Amino acid sequence: MKKIYIFIALLTCLSMNSCKHDEWFERDPKGMITDEQLWNNPELVTSLLANYYNRLPTLHGVFNTGGMTELDDAMWSGHRDQNWRNDYQFGDDYGRYWDYGFIRDINLSLENIETQGVKLTDAQKRLFKGELRFMRAFVYFEMVKRMGGVPLVETQLVYDFSGDPTPLQVPRAKEYEVYDFIFREMEAIKEDLVPNNASKTRTNKYTALALESRAMLYAASIAKYNNLMSAPISTPGGEVGIPASMANDYYTKSLKASKEIISGPYALFNENPDKGANFYDMLNKKTGAEVIFAKDFATSLKVHRFAYDNIIKSMTEDNESSSTISPSLSFVESFDYLDGTKGTLRNKDAAGNYIAYTGIGDIFANKDARLYGTVIYPGTTFKNNPVRIQAGVAVWNNGSYQLSISAELGKNYTDGQLWTGFDGPKDDATDVSNTGFYIRKFVSDAPAASTRGTSAANWWPWFRLGEIYLNAAEASFELGQTEGLGYINLLRQRAGFPANSLTALTTDIIRNERRVELAFEDHRYFDLKRWRIAHLVWNGSENDANAVVMGLYGYRVVRPGYADNGKFIYERIRPSRFRRARFFRLANYYSSIDQTVLNNNPKIVRNPFQ
Repeated sequence: MKKIYIFIALLTCLSMNSCKHDEWFERDPKGMITDEQLWNNPELVTSLLANYYNRLPTLHGVFNTGGMTELDDAMWSGHRDQNWRNDYQFGDDYGRYWDYGFIRDINLSLENIETQGVKLTDAQKRLFKGELRFMRAFVYFEMVKRMGGVPLVETQLVYDFSGDPTPLQVPRAKEYEVYDFIFREMEAIKEDLVPNNASKTRTNKYTALALESRAMLYAASIAKYNNLMSAPISTPGGEVGIPASMANDYYTKSLKASKEIISGPYALFNENPDKGANFYDMLNKKTGAEVIFAKDFATSLKVHRFAYDNIIKSMTEDNESSSTISPSLSFVESFDYLDGTKGTLRNKDAAGNYIAYTGIGDIFANKDARLYGTVIYPGTTFKNNPVRIQAGVAVWNNGSYQLSISAELGKNYTDGQLWTGFDGPKDDATDVSNTGFYIRKFVSDAPAASTRGTSAANWWPWFRLGEIYLNAAEASFELGQTEGLGYINLLRQRAGFPANSLTALTTDIIRNERRVELAFEDHRYFDLKRWRIAHLVWNGSENDANAVVMGLYGYRVVRPGYADNGKFIYERIRPSRFRRARFFRLANYYSSIDQTVLNNNPKIVRNPFQ
């Protein structure tokens, strides 16, 4: 289809005093590209691919602050007109993704490269088609993990104007058929992608294997855990639900792909001897060999505003920027202590008395270093400057501590020392932490990264080696093998734990390691779904620490003449802005299909409960 806009050209010609019709219309168009030019020019095809890479989907979009608050153990503390995020009940359409416009574009491009790219070499064709097929499989994976089985369309569907649309009405494939398609595609193209092996922003052989590793793990989990439910979620035609007998084969495929990546050219990031800072640097510095495939932000024309949205309040570089994500206490407590004990913070002793700590950050001492790399908490720094997180003062009065918070952030108490820190926390406030914690992961520390004029350019990791180790550990554990222990111990060792800190794996350990290692990377929502525990974690109970976001406020003790004077105690609180416990229903395991789709294609089967 040539884009030669003759009407526009004619108007241009008529506006000229000396337009010679024959000569003018024989000229090549200057402001457009024909199909012949596009499909025979490697640079133009690469530019088209760049556009397609930019369209690859995530749950809420790359660096989308709102989506992260809803799904990754945090609450919304930004503008009040969006406080509905703290009253979030998962709707039937939550996570819906049905993008056959993108599928059509990819299918059309595949056909055009084959039929019109006569000047491309065979090697160029294989590479470009391999990249397109990867993207198509990636889109199908994003659809199947939300919607279940979807129509598998591998060629362009063209209407013949006969008045009969039925040839265009493709029914849904079985859920496992979509996963099988993804596997076959990656196996078919992975060697064609070898020329891109040095790239982290174009798909290569290992990116294809990474999609295999992840997708096959998802299929295996659904096959196993859906069928362990008292009433498995399924449809009669298999559009939803995977037979339990298929689980081991999928786990085996996932493990095989993971091991091939692990034996490849990648390595866990270990450039900074400070293990907490090292974990932060891994995704912020664009160095090292951990990231396999990323969405890069490298120019002033392609930046994001995640730092603008989430920079700690005292370090705001723009008077309009705000601190909109407040991580939850339960998330912070999911990071264990380095001695192997559970990560529950000890704010009171067994008798219910406050424990007074010398420094405001001492309660977090000897924690998994990934906590520092993920969350800004009291007593830490950002951009080499100390954060000012202190809720207030605890004044001893009549045998107990009286907690006092200043209405004005950054103000001193009557003793001349800090009352409430400029970084809060403050209950029922906007643009300051409501929980006592800020997000560090993905918040760029580059100069001016939190300003609108500059913004941030750190990248988004689609796949990294840390996830592959976790995929391999989970798959091997489910297959009854022992090698997964070593993979998880390597990740923990990078986080400051002793070598071989674990002697055995359990399901709970594996799941918690994914929670802390992959936080805010668009995994947790889908992990809880594929394990079929989302309705148990986000159960709507106002007494459940995972369904309700809680916080931890630190107070400076004011008690002159006593040993605890100047020390710090901590109070667990429920932020007022968090309105209602998160509630995930069985209907949410598969998003509803838009009514327009159902109207246009009567062969499409609805998802369960909808």
